[in-house]
Amino acid sequence: MSTGDEVKVDVRERGANQQTSERRLFMQLQVFGGCSDAKPLVRALEASRMEAVLYQDANDPRGVGVLGMSEDPAFFVGPFRELLNGAAFGELVLKPELTMLGRTYASGFEADLDEWLLRRPRKTTLNPAWPWGIWYPLRRNGAFARLSPQEQGSVIREHSVLGRAYGDADLAHDVRLACHGLDVNDNDFVIGLVGRELHPLSHLVQAMRKTAQTSQYLATLGPFFVGHALWQAPCR
Repeated sequence: MSTGDEVKVDVRERGANQQTSERRLFMQLQVFGGCSDAKPLVRALEASRMEAVLYQDANDPRGVGVLGMSEDPAFFVGPFRELLNGAAFGELVLKPELTMLGRTYASGFEADLDEWLLRRPRKTTLNPAWPWGIWYPLRRNGAFARLSPQEQGSVIREHSVLGRAYGDADLAHDVRLACHGLDVNDNDFVIGLVGRELHPLSHLVQAMRKTAQTSQYLATLGPFFVGHALWQAPCR
């Protein structure tokens, strides 16, 4: 809000019933090639006691992906960086085009703000019953920004209703991260879709193609990382 030349900035997350929070969860996916044996990676992750997922890359027989998460973004230039430069990961070949970094965010309607921002993303990605994952970034185009708030809400609602239907059927569960200014390609969001089987995740991506957001208001979509969890940290 602003009055005259005075600008008041509020960066808190806001949910329903006047909930506010200064907390949010950051997640980063780092993808590597050249891995012929993933067992040392598993041992290193277990020893680190980090909240993370190790994926086997479905599109690269020597590829792996590591999803790390923390409320403190310094984690990614501290302990996570040290892990990825250590003996287990240090000789692998980084695929920077598949690096994704984002933060959880609220839309203002969440009944339980901490559940949405902190607990749900952890429970979704660390659930051993949902080993398959598809991760991708996206950027909306300028036409979306020019829509009225009501028009934007309608576009987003169509997308959300479709995603919720797959979740209610236990076919696909999503993690939505904002990455404004955090991504070298100027993406707006990172999306993670996880589930028991791969086909429903692909089916959801296909179904989303018909929504107004995907068909009219996206400037870029992807690249996509498709993985199967080899190791997941226990959900705390």
